[in-house]
Amino acid sequence: MKEQLSHPEQWVDQHGDYLFRFAMSRLRDRALAEEAVQEAFLAALKSKDSFAGQSSERTWLTGILKHKIIDHFRKCSRELPLADEKLPFEKEDMFRSSGEWQGHWTEQAAPAEWGMDPVISLQQKEFRQVVEKCLSTLPPRLAQAFVLREMQELSSNEICDMLKISEANLWVMLHRARAQLRRSLETTYFCTGRAPRT
Repeated sequence: MKEQLSHPEQWVDQHGDYLFRFAMSRLRDRALAEEAVQEAFLAALKSKDSFAGQSSERTWLTGILKHKIIDHFRKCSRELPLADEKLPFEKEDMFRSSGEWQGHWTEQAAPAEWGMDPVISLQQKEFRQVVEKCLSTLPPRLAQAFVLREMQELSSNEICDMLKISEANLWVMLHRARAQLRRSLETTYFCTGRAPRT
């Protein structure tokens, strides 16, 4: 049985909050998120006759919103200068430079054991807010690369094409983004006793 669209006047009440949260988690800016949702609703209104009913109304609207978010990142990638996105902590000597364990983490720099299920963590509102806050500390291009890969689930080729970077550059950017997020999460969430244990 094909899904039927509700009346467009009901979309904001039925899906507005969900779509706004979705956009905020990716754009991390209230005004940009509101604009993306509005653009998604307008695009949906224009293309409502082409809705095939193969997915739910919310899934269809979310798909349109994803494209609006990607359009935003495309536009930003043309405006942001490509700079060395090296982070301050990378100047630290995080790995052993000699001995039997050369290339392994030093004790003080090694990732901490978080002791909780990542899927459960992402379902918790407080943790999602902390992740968004930590993402906002990243340089803009690192944040873009991370969001496009991990949240928008785009392929490496799509991201490289969009950001006009090589695949090797993308992997360096993703490594730096993940390392900074890990560090930020450990200092603002996991090492403060706020994180629930599972």
